[in-house]
Amino acid sequence: MSMTQTATAYVRLVNRRIGWLMAMAGLLFIAIVADILVGPAFLNVLDVLVALFAPDLSTDPTTKVIVHSIRLPMTLMAIIVGASLGVAGVQMQTILGNPLASPYTLGFSAAAGFGAAVTILFGWQLPLVPQLTVPVAAFLAAAAACAIVYGVARLRGVTSEIMILAGIAALFLFQSLQSLVQYLAAPEVLQEIVFWLFGSMLKANWFTVWVSGSILIACVAFLVGDVWKLTALRLGDERAQSLGVDVRRLRKKTFIIVSLLTAGAVAFVGTIGFVGLVAPHVARMLVGEDQRILIPASGIMGAIIMVGASLASKLLSPGAVVPVGIVTALIGVPFLFALILGGKKRHW
Repeated sequence: MSMTQTATAYVRLVNRRIGWLMAMAGLLFIAIVADILVGPAFLNVLDVLVALFAPDLSTDPTTKVIVHSIRLPMTLMAIIVGASLGVAGVQMQTILGNPLASPYTLGFSAAAGFGAAVTILFGWQLPLVPQLTVPVAAFLAAAAACAIVYGVARLRGVTSEIMILAGIAALFLFQSLQSLVQYLAAPEVLQEIVFWLFGSMLKANWFTVWVSGSILIACVAFLVGDVWKLTALRLGDERAQSLGVDVRRLRKKTFIIVSLLTAGAVAFVGTIGFVGLVAPHVARMLVGEDQRILIPASGIMGAIIMVGASLASKLLSPGAVVPVGIVTALIGVPFLFALILGGKKRHW
């Protein structure tokens, strides 16, 4: 094959992957409109679109309040959480070289749940901003889990195998501590803890959207400069090093970014499982390993899963909202089985 033919084939491949990316973005837009449309109060599709894109032209103040003050923050929070977990999951799988690696399976989400549960159990409150007590505790606990995993790995050498084993140990540790807290809690406190652990978008507001969104944007900005290094890392540590990549430094930097993404995602909405595990696999099957396209594809796919789960949580129980963490698990488990049975080994 000549150089011209090779270049043409490469351009076609990139264009096809960008096409998949645009198709995913279109699907996400449809899911967003549907999620805002569905709820206890019936809204017209046209009224929702006008309230979203031309609020000054909207003639129904009730629709504007419902869309902008209630439903839009919940939907945007679902997008941010899904995108954060999708990006965190694909980076975790990249630096560890393991298809089962994700923030949930390596204990970060469990640590956030433990931090929130302890705060709820003892009734601790921050002096000036008591409403941020649980999110801050969840964020700090997730960061502590990251420090534990990385500290253990550094003692034994920062390799993917050691980090995976340390993450699994952290998962069991924090799940056990969660169970202990639930055992000690009074019935009314236990109910609050369990509801937080299930994961829900009901507490989303414009402040939580701003905080979690800022963390997502900052972390993705840091990843952009390392897209070629991360793509090279998928070839293996030795080949990446031969290409001039400082594997140990890259793994450390990316691991910190993953912990921040996870903590920012779950601090306000609770434990969300399977999104960070499933979304990268779907994105990888569609667009391949090029991190320039894989990172946004994983984020968009994670957002699609989360918004879809939010929509399903409203449809499953009209008049009430099923915790979205339950829905992601119900969707994620069979989807993961399908990936295992139908996936191609070439991706790993």
